[in-house]
Amino acid sequence: MRIGIDLGGTKTEIICLDKNSGEELYRQRAPTIPNSYAATLQTISDLIATAENKLGKTGSVGVGIPGTVSERTGKVKNANSTWLIGQALDKDLEKALGRAVRVENDANCFAVSEATDGAGEGKPVVFGVIIGTGCGGGIALHGKALRGINGISGEWGHNPLPYPRVYGKARRRFNEAPNSKDRLSGYFTDEPMLSEYPGPLCYCGRRGCVETWLSGTGFRADYNCVTGEELSSQEIIAAARHGDANAVAALHRYMDRMARALAYVINILDPDVIVLGGGMSNVQALYAQVPQLWKKYLFSDTVDTVLLPPRHGDSSGVRGAAWLWN
Repeated sequence: MRIGIDLGGTKTEIICLDKNSGEELYRQRAPTIPNSYAATLQTISDLIATAENKLGKTGSVGVGIPGTVSERTGKVKNANSTWLIGQALDKDLEKALGRAVRVENDANCFAVSEATDGAGEGKPVVFGVIIGTGCGGGIALHGKALRGINGISGEWGHNPLPYPRVYGKARRRFNEAPNSKDRLSGYFTDEPMLSEYPGPLCYCGRRGCVETWLSGTGFRADYNCVTGEELSSQEIIAAARHGDANAVAALHRYMDRMARALAYVINILDPDVIVLGGGMSNVQALYAQVPQLWKKYLFSDTVDTVLLPPRHGDSSGVRGAAWLWN
C-alpha cells in the first residue's frame, strides 16, 4: 500500500491507499505539536505504526510539508512551520521508520492529487493553492509535480501582494466649534485609512507577502486590524453571511486581494485550472466572485482559466503525498 502524510501547522494527517486501485484503506488525524521537531517525528512515526498495525501491512511513505527540502543542503527550507527549518526531515524519518521516505512540498502534493483524479483531472497545467495556516502554491504539469531548479516552483505566497491599495478615503468630518453660533467656524479632522503598503511582517523577514494577506491567519489579522475584534475565520465568514458590515467589508478586501494575486500567477503561468485547498477554500463566494474580479488585472482580452474547489476536499494533499511513490 501507499502511505501519505500531510504535515500541517495545526494537524498531521495520514492516509493509506491501495497500491493498485487507489482505494482509501485508512485515514486518521492527530494534532501537530508546534515548535518541537522531536514531537513532529514522533507524531508521524506513531500514526504510521498505528495504521500498519491496524491494516496488517506496511507501505511506502510520502510526506507533504509546508516547505521544501533543499537540493544543496538536504535540509528543510522555506517552511512556515519554522521548527522544521534546517532539519534533515527525510533522513530522520528514514532512520525512525527503517525505510525510504519521499518528502515534497505540500502544495505540490495537492496539485498532483487534483491533477491526477481531482478537479483538474486531464488538464495539462494545474495550479494548486493551499490557503490555511500559510499560503502555498504548487504546479502540476501533465499530472507530475514541477519542483523547479531551486525547489520553489509555485511559491506565490512569498511574492508581494500586487497593486497595493489604500482602502477608504481621507474624509474630512465637520465638527461644530464649541459655543459658536457660526457653523463655518468649525474645524475638520482626517479619517484614518487602511493601507496595504508596506504590509504586515512575514515570518520570511519581508513585508507584504501574499501569505500575510490571504492565509487564514492573515484574514483574521486584517479583520482585527480594522475592528479590534478577535474572531476566527469561520466566525468572520458566518458574520458576513448574516450581513455584518465589518465582516462583509473584510471578505470583499480578501477576494480582491486574491484576485490580484492569482491574476499575477495567470499572467506568468497561464494555467488551465486553479484549485483552492486549505481552510479558506471552503468559502463558496470565492469561486463566483474572484474570477470576475481578476479580469481587470489580467493582460488578456479573454480568460478561460477556471477556479475550482478540490474534488477530494481537505484530504487532497495527503493523497498526493501517498502518490509520490506512483
